[in-house]
Amino acid sequence: MDRMRYTYYDKRKKKRKARRTFFVSFLILTAIVAAFFINNYLYITKPIIKTADGCSVSLFIPTGSDYQYVKQEIYSLDVLTSQRAFNWLAKRSHYDENVHPGRYVLTDGMTNQQLINMLRMGYQTPVKVVFNNMRTVEQLAGRISEQIEADSISIITEIQNEPDVDATTFIPNTYEFYWNTDADDFVDKMVVEYNRFWNETRKQKAEEIKLTQREVSILASIVDKETTKTSEMPTIAGVYLNRLRKHWPLQADPTLVYALGDYNIRRVLDAHKNIDSPYNTYKYAGLPPGPICIPSIAAIDAVLNAEKHNYFYFCAKDDLSGYHVFAKTITEHNRNAEKYRKALNKNKIYR
Repeated sequence: MDRMRYTYYDKRKKKRKARRTFFVSFLILTAIVAAFFINNYLYITKPIIKTADGCSVSLFIPTGSDYQYVKQEIYSLDVLTSQRAFNWLAKRSHYDENVHPGRYVLTDGMTNQQLINMLRMGYQTPVKVVFNNMRTVEQLAGRISEQIEADSISIITEIQNEPDVDATTFIPNTYEFYWNTDADDFVDKMVVEYNRFWNETRKQKAEEIKLTQREVSILASIVDKETTKTSEMPTIAGVYLNRLRKHWPLQADPTLVYALGDYNIRRVLDAHKNIDSPYNTYKYAGLPPGPICIPSIAAIDAVLNAEKHNYFYFCAKDDLSGYHVFAKTITEHNRNAEKYRKALNKNKIYR
């Protein structure tokens, strides 16, 4: 009987011990799972980007950068709520072995997982590249290099190495590029955009006025520098087309300014007309050998849609408003020019 009682109590003791062991194990497992989810929240799903005033911040990663560079760069932006969490997930996700160059937009409230996935997969945000009012290819290259990774020297070199590419190839507008675009890809896209711009309608209009696409752009560059008033561009283009048809010299003051290389000149004098340059349209008839600036879309379309009229002369208005008066005869033009000269003298504009 005692033996049976001992066996009975021994079994109950073992069962209680097993239950305690199970309960302790369950508590430990629960704690581990809880710790995992807490860690997951803190290191993965919790917002890690906090920006000033909730504004987005751009992270630029140059070509050839390693993880150390990215880490220091993003730390310097002072937007991470936890550098430790970022570094932990970056290594856990092997981002430190998969760095992609480009521009990445960090938004307020972005989680660590969203941030690492964006960087690891190379999901960069394009930049809006804008250029206008450029006089030379060198000036253009400088402006572009401020907006993408390619430097100005590489852009100029690429343009010079392409025989069919010059200032007329670049149509001023707003374009989307990835920030890490190199010079070769930039020029290639500009050629594509140029061909898209010169659609069949524009080509047909160029044929109607008996100019090539390049000649249209050269004339448009002169129109661009004659006036800032888009409304009168077609009228000015019409004057120059009338002169070309009559085989007259264009006598365009902006071409003299270009030939002289002094873009601060506000008053073209007779002495300026003596310069021996193919861009001196007072001395040499026809269009100059190249554009005097990178022409705007407005000026190109003004040439293609030039106003048909009988004007052969134009002169800046004496109110110095930037607008022009047009004349059919030299006598009428001389009167207008004299009024303008007096206005310049009155305002002490001598050069």
